[in-house]
Amino acid sequence: MELTLGITLAVLGAGFLHAGWNALLKSSPGGDALLDTATVVAGSSLWGLAVVPFVPLPAAAAWPYMATSAVIHFGYYLTLAQAYRTGDLSFAYPLMRGTAPLIVALLGIAFLRELPTTPMALGILLISLGIVSIAFVQRRKHPATAAYWAFANAALIAVYTLVDATGARASGNAASYVSWLIFLEGLPFLVWVVARRGKVAVRYLRSSTTRGLVGGAFSLAAYGIVLWAMTRAPVAAVAALRETSVLFAALMGSLWLKEGFGLPRLAGAVSVVLGIAALKL
Repeated sequence: MELTLGITLAVLGAGFLHAGWNALLKSSPGGDALLDTATVVAGSSLWGLAVVPFVPLPAAAAWPYMATSAVIHFGYYLTLAQAYRTGDLSFAYPLMRGTAPLIVALLGIAFLRELPTTPMALGILLISLGIVSIAFVQRRKHPATAAYWAFANAALIAVYTLVDATGARASGNAASYVSWLIFLEGLPFLVWVVARRGKVAVRYLRSSTTRGLVGGAFSLAAYGIVLWAMTRAPVAAVAALRETSVLFAALMGSLWLKEGFGLPRLAGAVSVVLGIAALKL
């Protein structure tokens, strides 16, 4: 398996889409992390349902991975909401997304026997360090609980990434796997949110239909591209490239949400670019 230029550009595009739906979350007027997350989950589930009639069923070998991933994603959504509830998105998001590739690389060595080359290992490290550094752009004390939830979320990201990469490879069709997965794994979380928040959640989801559909489309497309790439290239390299979404999110925050970019973020961006270059050596 090789990380070609075409795969690299596709995964960078997926990172841009991932940053797009997170920017939608950040700019949401509601300000409720749990319900904002549920909005995107509902949108992606609807898009998954729209796609499944047009793709074949995944191979039988893929369904256990899909079921396992659905359980892990439930925990992912809960820890994501908790991380955003206890800390700023600009802190929690890069912290969780930046540490995940390192965990993926270690798990990939242990379970997939994918040992990264020296340039690839250097690229993953540079990308991760660059992304994590963006979390500390604002030089102030952040709640320890936000960091704990972010690290828990990073661990879940790494685990479901390995599970889904294996499942997509076993499915015979990455588009089939991801559309069925996104449709099915969102339902338990949405049921739980409605049971917890009741009519408030229902009204919120209805009032955020457009935002949910746009964010959900971005989410489904981004993960579909990533899983397709993981059937053709080393998982750890793709996982690291995917997290360039944090860099895109920082740029969107600067241009769209009028947040400063500054030298610390610029240094993180340089580290990410150098990491991408190392992956291609």
